[in-house]
Amino acid sequence: MPPLDADERTTLESWLDFYRVTLARKCEGLDDEQMRRASVPPSGLTLLGLLQHAAEVERNWFRRVLTGEPAPPIFGPRDHPEGHDGGFEVSAQSTYRAAATIWQDEIKQARINCEARGLDDTSAFMGGDVSLRWIYTHMIAEYARHCGHADLIRECIDGQTGA
Repeated sequence: MPPLDADERTTLESWLDFYRVTLARKCEGLDDEQMRRASVPPSGLTLLGLLQHAAEVERNWFRRVLTGEPAPPIFGPRDHPEGHDGGFEVSAQSTYRAAATIWQDEIKQARINCEARGLDDTSAFMGGDVSLRWIYTHMIAEYARHCGHADLIRECIDGQTGA
């Protein structure tokens, strides 16, 4: 639970971490087959795809946008010759263990990239500037939305709700 009375940065970072942990908990105790199980037709959304997507958005916002690093897609063109899909598509080689490790590595790098920057620090984005504050807020919304998806997928897999 994020602190109820903290400064702005601590609040933003705590909410982002809360949702990161929530997504991880939605995946706990499942095997690769279960992680590949789609929610309900016609959706092909899976927990493994969500985990891969989370790694991609961490990389995009905290490496490409925030620092300008030319970081290629993780699950991009080399895995998906038809083009980058944001990590949602699960290849035959995708595993929960590999995706979770990559995701945690991206989170670690995100923290490193953010620690020396202030919330008002900006980076070039879409012909303008974007602040670290905006990126944190966007990432909280991104994770909250996908944690809702993860709730529904997990419930379809084994009936588990909450956490």
